[in-house]
Amino acid sequence: CKNGGLIGPFYLEHVRGGVFKDINPEDEDAQPTEIESLCMNCYETGKTRLLLTKIPFFREIIISSFTCSQCHWTNTEIQSAGRIQEQGVSYTLKLKSKEDMNREVVKTDSATTRILELDFEIPAFTQKGSLSTIEGLLDRAVAGLEQDQPIRRATDPDVANKLDQFIQRLKKLKDVEEEFTLIIDDPSGNSFIENPFAPQKDQALSVSHYKRTPEQNAALGIQDYEPEQDDKPANDLETMRNEVLVFNTNCPECNSPASTNMKLVQIPHFKEVIIMATNCDSCGHRTNEVKSGGATEELGTRITLHLTDPADMSRDLLKSETCSVLIPELEFELGMAALGGKFTTLEGLLKDIKELIVTKNPFTCGDSATTDTAEKLEVFGKKIDKIIAGQMDVHIILDDPAGNSYLQNIYAPDPDPEMNLEKYTRTFEQNEDLGLNDMKTEGYGKTEN
Repeated sequence: CKNGGLIGPFYLEHVRGGVFKDINPEDEDAQPTEIESLCMNCYETGKTRLLLTKIPFFREIIISSFTCSQCHWTNTEIQSAGRIQEQGVSYTLKLKSKEDMNREVVKTDSATTRILELDFEIPAFTQKGSLSTIEGLLDRAVAGLEQDQPIRRATDPDVANKLDQFIQRLKKLKDVEEEFTLIIDDPSGNSFIENPFAPQKDQALSVSHYKRTPEQNAALGIQDYEPEQDDKPANDLETMRNEVLVFNTNCPECNSPASTNMKLVQIPHFKEVIIMATNCDSCGHRTNEVKSGGATEELGTRITLHLTDPADMSRDLLKSETCSVLIPELEFELGMAALGGKFTTLEGLLKDIKELIVTKNPFTCGDSATTDTAEKLEVFGKKIDKIIAGQMDVHIILDDPAGNSYLQNIYAPDPDPEMNLEKYTRTFEQNEDLGLNDMKTEGYGKTEN
């Protein structure tokens, strides 16, 4: 550890006491802790300041700042203190103007950074985590490349000259004279790139979630889980329908031990789903998630509902984790994997969207907040309230390439005059997102002669 190896023991000693505080400038108790640490530059005694805090809608983090009064060497970094997410995340950003340089970025030490046009990559675990901007990310990369240039010029001038040319190309990117592509791929799922147009969709930024490979799990220190074998049949669905299964887990808020209940439920006129609910006795946090109990459908499903009556808010709704939610009148799109799978009502979904975009948005509070962003999100929240109250004429679109989402037809078994159900063939990109292009279901295990 660059700060003398003290962060780990300090964290393990104090995290049990719940010292992670919400970001609040008026909280006098949320003060950094100072620890004497070994300077790795001059090997004298320096000072490390630690602040354990929570970023709303993000994670618990440890912010550390080291300074040495002897050689004046400094080092700052950010470490995620939360749990590793269930899926990895990849952000692809097309930078077209200098304003894009101001986008805020959370980059963990497990994230890989790439710039496609320069064929440049910063591998995972070669830099400490940071909270900065795109410009700060480039400055940090330039500083790392320039660090050993004096030695290279003396020992290998040709390599030093080539590296100087590359550094100049990297510096020119900050002027954004030409469009370039930045990719941040984080298997832990804890990195983030700001969307300055929230709650509208950012046309220049695409976000995808993926299942980690065994190699990525090993790099993150995650051990494979092998379920215990018992005498129950593995495919005894009748038993599972009449039984609530309970398994141990950790609370996503306070990380205390909790229990998750799981049950198979049959939705009328639809299919079987798996409902999972977690209730934490320590902090009172509650969460629920729904997953489809069947296979991926042959065709995707697009459900369009025209809201004409406040009674529509009570319609039952199943949103799978592969489903996108669109409100064309608000130019709003909620991508797949956001909010996860949910079995709720239409009103419950809209309230969850408002909470996600307005209440728990990390860029509406603290130093990241801007008046323009806060005003746009406040207007968006008021429009959601009007939709719930039946004061806006809008359409709600549920687009699920996997075909596992559902919206209640209150006229069933007759057709619903305000709802349109469309089946469509998935594109290659949608099959790629669902992992179907590389899936082999016929002749599996056979070898060719």
